[in-house]
Amino acid sequence: MAGKPPAGDPIQDAPEVAAPQHAAAGLPAIGHTLRMAQQQMGVKRTALTLLRVNQKDGFDCPGCAWPEPEHRHKAEFCENGAKAVAEEATLRRVTPDFFVAHPVSDLAHRSGYWLGQQGRLTQPMYLPEGADRYEAVTWERAFDIVAEELKALASPDEAVFYTSGRTSNEAAFLYQLFAREFGTNNLPDCSNMCHESSGSALVETIGIGKGSVLLEDLYKADLIIVAGQNPGTNHPRMLSALEKAKAGGAKIITVNPLPEAGMERFKNPQTPQGMLKGTALTDLFLQIRLGGDQALFRLLNKLILETEGAVDQAFIDEHTHGYEEFAAAAREADWDETLTATGLRREEIDEALRMVLASERTIVCWAMGLTQHKHAVPTIREVVNFLLLRGNIGRPGAGVCPVRGHSNVQGDRTMGIFERPAAEFLDALEREFGFAPPRHHGLDVVRAIRALRDGEAKVFFAMGGNFVSASPDTEVTEAAMRRARLTVHVSTKLNRSHAVTGARALILPTLGRTEKDLHGSGEQFVTVEDSMGMVHASRGRLDPASPHLLSEPAIVARLARRVLGEGSRTPWEEFQKDYATIRDRIAAVIPGFEDFNARVAHPGGFTLPHAPRDERRFPTATGKANFTAAPVEHPELPAGRLLLQTLRSHDQYNTTIYGLDDRYRGIRNGRRVVLVNPEDAAALGGLADGAYVDLVSEWRDGSERRAPGFRVVHYPTARGCAAAYYPETNVLVPLDSTADTSNTPVSKAVVVRLEAK
Repeated sequence: MAGKPPAGDPIQDAPEVAAPQHAAAGLPAIGHTLRMAQQQMGVKRTALTLLRVNQKDGFDCPGCAWPEPEHRHKAEFCENGAKAVAEEATLRRVTPDFFVAHPVSDLAHRSGYWLGQQGRLTQPMYLPEGADRYEAVTWERAFDIVAEELKALASPDEAVFYTSGRTSNEAAFLYQLFAREFGTNNLPDCSNMCHESSGSALVETIGIGKGSVLLEDLYKADLIIVAGQNPGTNHPRMLSALEKAKAGGAKIITVNPLPEAGMERFKNPQTPQGMLKGTALTDLFLQIRLGGDQALFRLLNKLILETEGAVDQAFIDEHTHGYEEFAAAAREADWDETLTATGLRREEIDEALRMVLASERTIVCWAMGLTQHKHAVPTIREVVNFLLLRGNIGRPGAGVCPVRGHSNVQGDRTMGIFERPAAEFLDALEREFGFAPPRHHGLDVVRAIRALRDGEAKVFFAMGGNFVSASPDTEVTEAAMRRARLTVHVSTKLNRSHAVTGARALILPTLGRTEKDLHGSGEQFVTVEDSMGMVHASRGRLDPASPHLLSEPAIVARLARRVLGEGSRTPWEEFQKDYATIRDRIAAVIPGFEDFNARVAHPGGFTLPHAPRDERRFPTATGKANFTAAPVEHPELPAGRLLLQTLRSHDQYNTTIYGLDDRYRGIRNGRRVVLVNPEDAAALGGLADGAYVDLVSEWRDGSERRAPGFRVVHYPTARGCAAAYYPETNVLVPLDSTADTSNTPVSKAVVVRLEAK
């Protein structure tokens, strides 16, 4: 039997702390997975559901975007993927009676954990202006409310259409089509807060904003550098790929401010050897200070240039542009400045160089630890410089590997979810659908919050996600949302965004990945794109949580018909009935999707073209791969302050909190902890392990932001650096503290002081 949801919020005032672990997965992961799955789904449903995750005839995990191998295990999922599936396939239900018992004022004081544990939403819910309780409405009434508010706007640009990475290709394509036919490019998405910096850097340097490697390339690599990433929690199935790479002879360098159990040793639960002993993954751990990565790669580039025969001159001459300017800048890299920026020892960098020079095929993987800094885009450009120098783009076993977080976040961008679309995409859209899409740029996440705050945007529509909890500067974001005329969330479960509303609000319940989609021409399926550009089908197998649910494509199609009316030539009703017709239009608009329906019918799907990887052709402004020569930056830390990074616990995926433990870091029964190096704690007035502090961020405008009541945990972080979980610490991230070029919030370099309680 499945367990009941918690009646009250658990008390988190006294987190329990033990020593961090030095290995990931193994028997504890199996036990934890089964226990949490049974609590949500019961025994039989757990077995039937988990065995379909990531299978060729099953459904794509709603968790991370890591690709599946060609030959799959019967249990092709990780611990956190199983948690994501269990939360979606739960037997718990949130009915209209729940909202009678819990007014919005009550929900607003509940934790994200408690809200998520209540179960699946079952009916459209409406919060009238001035009311404190959601009430059930029909779908027709819900669409009427949205249409009424959208049609009342003075300009289409007063509406914001946000997208979460869970949205399927079919739904995303329809969503951007509707927004643009309505008249706006205001299509912010969760990429704006995570890998926007990767896309910005890669488009400029190699001509495409995606990684250049496939899963098989990891198995062929001589050296894999994992920078600013914690696969053991955020992409656990990546550990299997790293294990296989190690078996093939690869070396691994880990670059991170925190030691993470998953990169130390992986106990593969699929094999007896893995369960007993596991595989040591990291050969060299570079415990870098926050924001020191650009300086590290710049110095490595200088040292490569100084090593006779280390540069692939033939590749550079044929395929690159800007080499001389870059080389001149790289030769100016200074050892002392680099050691200060990175916190590393000279012998550590020398050892990294030795491993780099010994490798003929090198891959660099990264995630938020690189992308959420002010200088994130120049940092990733420097990574590209590093790979170009030795010809490590466009050959097997080598390349760039930005590891995307949310399942299909990359696919959504491919489908046109972008506030700054390319002219070629808009031209194709206009040819196919016969309307003139807007050409001016729209709003990204940060600019959308400002527009809501300033009264310039009045309707906020979210296709999935938990915008309020995911966004920076929590108090500013919440105040901005409350200024809206209408907030709408297409959701499977409750989250904090449902309790922070505009004058009116709607919750529109939708099907999950695990559920059958039966209507129109029969059973439908959707498609997703993984982090390496593989596109494949996803077919739900469970009965829907409620007969009142609609799929995301159906919601968009019905809303578009209601808002755009008879004047629209787009066949919305046809799209709702048969998703194959959507894929036909995608094939006509988006390069690489030719014969979409036929190709996706193949088990495992197909690989999208990638010119740098496939042909060593670089579709940049110069027609070649571009070296760049940005000044080296790193965060400045005032005396008596620490540099804070926000991160996830192991019982968490993005803003979804599955539990209150962080097993690998030794934290139990609480989330309000701050990890501080013991030497820093001593220097800050002798802060004891177990002391309680307020975290206060400092920003150039002189304002202060406060997160109260955090337990100090002495932890082996890099000196001068601290870490704490989001979304609890998003309140500390200033809205205007963003990365140059990408405008991504700087969540990995927040200057804070610790005020003892």
